[in-house]
Amino acid sequence: MNNQTNKLTSILNTKSHPIDDQEYRSKCKSMLEQDGVLVLKNFLLSDSIRSILEEAKQQERLAYYCVNEHNVYLDPFDNNYHKSHPRNRTVVSSKGCITDDQIPNGSALRALYDSEDFKEFLCSVLNEESLYKYDDNLSSINIHYAKTGQELGWHFDNSSFAITLLIQKPEAGGEFEYIRDFRNSKNNDNNYDQVLNLINGQCKPKKLAMENGSLVLFRGKDAIHRVTPTVGDRTRILSVLAYNSEPNIELSETARMLFFGKLK
Repeated sequence: MNNQTNKLTSILNTKSHPIDDQEYRSKCKSMLEQDGVLVLKNFLLSDSIRSILEEAKQQERLAYYCVNEHNVYLDPFDNNYHKSHPRNRTVVSSKGCITDDQIPNGSALRALYDSEDFKEFLCSVLNEESLYKYDDNLSSINIHYAKTGQELGWHFDNSSFAITLLIQKPEAGGEFEYIRDFRNSKNNDNNYDQVLNLINGQCKPKKLAMENGSLVLFRGKDAIHRVTPTVGDRTRILSVLAYNSEPNIELSETARMLFFGKLK
C-alpha cells in the first residue's frame, strides 16, 4: 500500500465506500445510469469533514462573491429570439467562491482530488477512460459559499458530469432541485415550452437529500437543476471537484473572470 493510498484510507469511509472493490463500483455505476445522480452519504470520515470545514471557514475571507444573470442554457443572448423567450429569459445565481490555489496543500480535500484510487473509481462509475485536472491554477477544486438569500439559478451544465462534496448544510433552504431528461442536447432539442413552464413555477422538480460529507455525482447536461436560496445564518458550503476527460484543458478566460474575478 503506497503513501497516497494510506492517506486516502485515513480520510475516506472505506467501510461504507470500498472504492477499490469492483462490485461496489459496478453498483455505483448502475445507480448513476439509472437515476442520473448518485449520492454517497458519509463518503468521508467525520474528522475529515470537520478539518475541511475548518479550512473552508478560514479561507472564506478570500472568497470572490458575485451575482450573475444568465439563461438556463448558459449561452450568450440570442437576437433571433425575443428577450422574453425561454432561450433568453434570465435567472440569477449568486455565491462566493475560492479557487484551487487557495486550497491548503495539506488539505484532505486535495488528497482526495489527487488520489489515483479516487480517480480510478470515478472513471469506472462515469465510464471515462481517464480524468485530468484543469491546466490553470484556479479551476480544479473550488469551494462555494452561499449565504442567506444566495442561490444557484436553473441551468443545464455544459459538461457531461459534475462531482460535488457537501461540507456544510444551511439551517434551511439550499436544496438541490432537478428534473432529469429535460432537454435532448444531442438532437438540439431545447424543450423551450417546458423550460418556460419551469421558470414560471409550473413544473414540480425532484429534491435531492444531502447531508454533510455526501459525495454527489450528477449528470446535468440534459437535467435542469438549481439550488434554492439559503435560509438562516449558517452558510451553505460545497466543494466542486472538477476534472476533464482530456489533458491540458484550461477553463476559458471569460469563465474565470465571471466565476473567480481573476485569471490566475
